[in-house]
Amino acid sequence: MNNGAKGKNFGRLIRQQRAMIPLTLQELAIQSGISPSHLGRVERGERFPSASILQKIAKPLKIDVNGLFILAGYLPTQSDNISEAKLDNKDGHLDPYVSWLLSQEPPEVQRAVIGILSVIKCISQASSKN
Repeated sequence: MNNGAKGKNFGRLIRQQRAMIPLTLQELAIQSGISPSHLGRVERGERFPSASILQKIAKPLKIDVNGLFILAGYLPTQSDNISEAKLDNKDGHLDPYVSWLLSQEPPEVQRAVIGILSVIKCISQASSKN
């Protein structure tokens, strides 16, 4: 994958994760201390984030810093086996690898999968209360 495609795919992942929380671009900018214009360029794939930018946006996006570094290519992958990817991390958000895979799909597929996962999460929470 060339750097341009890598940047666009990574930007889609960031935008998708931000929307799932949900945070506006302005809210993410305030929480991370990064300008909204720079974050917008990252999300559009016009800029690829540095390691320091990733550290600043990881917490507001509720993504583990190491997972974000792996997705960005700064750290080697722990596993290329999709069956080992978790649907939820300890905070109840999508695993970064699953988010990245989902970002490769068309928007209608993304919405459908997110809807299905939301229903599963609600069912799981309801059954754990009983």
